[in-house]
Order: sequence, then C-alpha cells, then structure tokens
Amino acid sequence: MKRFAQTIRLRPERREEYLRLHSAVWPGVEAALHRAQIRNFSIFLHGDVLFSYFEYHGEDFDADIAELEADPETQEWWKLTDPCQEPWPDRGDSRQWTELTEVWHLGDSQHIAG
Repeated sequence: MKRFAQTIRLRPERREEYLRLHSAVWPGVEAALHRAQIRNFSIFLHGDVLFSYFEYHGEDFDADIAELEADPETQEWWKLTDPCQEPWPDRGDSRQWTELTEVWHLGDSQHIAG
C-alpha cells in the first residue's frame, strides 16, 4: 500500500458548485476509483485550498491510473469538477493536483521507552 497526498486551489466563485458535486459523488466514479485500487480517499478543505489523501493498494499505479483516466464516466465528472479547481503554478508534470512529499508517518506499531 502506498499513501498519496495532493493539493490544489478551489476557485472561490465555484466553491458551492464543487461542494454540491462532492455531496453526492457519482457511484460510477466511486466504482472506477475502486477498480483503480484506490481506497480511503478523502478530500479536505481549508479556506480555498483542497487537500486529498488516498491509499493505493495495487501493483501498477500508472496502469491503474491510466484505466481510471480512460473511464468515460470519470471523464464526464472531471468536466464538472476541473473548472472548479485552480492548479498550483509549480505542479510540474503532475496531473491536475500537485502531489505532496511525505516527510513523516506514524505507523501502527508502538515503541515505548523504558
């Protein structure tokens, strides 16, 4: 399993539209995400900044994402959601969202000092 964190800006004038869309994500979009081995996907909002977190449970991320990107219902969904978002200018060659580098993670095991 690999964890991903991403960020993007939310266009203030499209805020209500974006929130409305995400109050009822299309079942076909959710199914496509599951087929792409994506789990525990959350999107958080702070001001006009969106932050997403998801876990990838597959073996070939690029192939699974390519299949997700080819899904017709997901493409239609993105036609609605992408205009609500404003990518960061320094996102480089990443997709719409900017991927963040993990700098620390608290795992499941506990280490108790004695």
